[in-house]
Amino acid sequence: MFKARSPSSGMERVKVYSKSGKSFTMGSGLFARAFMDRFPLLPVEDEGRLQDPGIRENFIERVFVYHRWQEFVEQGGRTRDLVAFHAAHKYLIMSHSSKHLKELGVLVSNPGQFERAELPARYFMTLMDGLRLTATRKKHANVLQHMAGYFKKQLSFFEKQELLDVIGQYRRGLVPLVVPLTLIRHYVGKYEEPYLKDQLYLAPHPLELMLRNHV
Repeated sequence: MFKARSPSSGMERVKVYSKSGKSFTMGSGLFARAFMDRFPLLPVEDEGRLQDPGIRENFIERVFVYHRWQEFVEQGGRTRDLVAFHAAHKYLIMSHSSKHLKELGVLVSNPGQFERAELPARYFMTLMDGLRLTATRKKHANVLQHMAGYFKKQLSFFEKQELLDVIGQYRRGLVPLVVPLTLIRHYVGKYEEPYLKDQLYLAPHPLELMLRNHV
């Protein structure tokens, strides 16, 4: 986390002056720029921007993804484990970028085309690039509707309508993300849906942080 507009550690919107000191452009602080160049995939954010609930949730989400990736690497980074990692993050990635989800799916489906170390490196770079993109209400609603499809045979007419109504209310900005998520988590437990049970989209960070209560 960087200090907002600091000449040394400001992530963006820092005045960078010419040698004459008479003109300037907007850029990054000296330390911040060197740090981001050295660790381009590490989640970073400006302290001022973290006042925005959506940006704050995205930053913390990326921090936990980064941590899970480190655990994956420490456990050997095997291809079969990468497949499981990708499957568990499918809807989380979709909520940011369907384009990146497709690209990652191609990588995972064709491991033989890469050297052993190249595949995870390319996967992680593409993953973190995609997660930087904003997860909008429209994107979240799309993910929620995909998840709702898993219950089309189990839900009663009333339950289906209730779920679709809540997703629609979220899309229109009437309720926060936690409302439809809570209902879907309820159905995942009630009907023991195995694939959704492992989806980290439903709990990408500790619920106690309540980050999705305001987005």
